Amino acid sequence: QVQLVQSGGGLVQPGGSLRLSCAASGGAFSPYVMGWFRQAPGKEREFVAAITTSGTAYRDSVEGRFTISRYNDKNTVSLQMTALKPDDTALYYCAAGRPPTYRRRSESGYDYWGQGIQVTVSS
Repeated sequence: QVQLVQSGGGLVQPGGSLRLSCAASGGAFSPYVMGWFRQAPGKEREFVAAITTSGTAYRDSVEGRFTISRYNDKNTVSLQMTALKPDDTALYYCAAGRPPTYRRRSESGYDYWGQGIQVTVSS
């Protein structure tokens, strides 16, 4: 059983930056695909980014602004967010799983989830 604990988040002005972290425990970390999802009020949870040992994937609206990284020696994954926009406001979740490539953008591909952390972009 993998446990995921998130940190970071908060309130930032438009154009600002934030870094989210997710620490994993309870199992081997490197075999898992790690993902970030978000859910805005009144909307469904959506894919943000994912990382394997060989590559990354991003939703179009964050490509070039967000960077997902993993540190297998520390069992940690991070999401560096820059040039933040009000539309980025959401509850952000990290996730771990072993989805095939075609399911890496789907929350159904992930088995373990962090507690969620709020990111608010507002002036």
